[in-house]
Amino acid sequence: MIKNPFKNLHLDPEEQEINNAVEAGKVRLIPLSTREKKRIQGIAKATLEKARNINIRLTEADLFRIKAKAIEEGMPYQTLVASILHKYSMGRFA
Repeated sequence: MIKNPFKNLHLDPEEQEINNAVEAGKVRLIPLSTREKKRIQGIAKATLEKARNINIRLTEADLFRIKAKAIEEGMPYQTLVASILHKYSMGRFA
């Protein structure tokens, strides 16, 4: 079950004014051109697909086992770790 990330959200006065206007139906959508939609979709896709570096501390034993498993799988250990984290984030590991 996904938790509501906005449950404890605190809005500043400007954000609250915008939220009130949206909830009151005072905001109307302005249609975007096909070109603008594609531009925005491209930006979103590039943002989501961009790889980021992270630092993580592991015990030597865990790192050794991960490296050994990566050798068995025939891939670099960083790729194996990224694959495991991706699968976990997609809900494929419980």
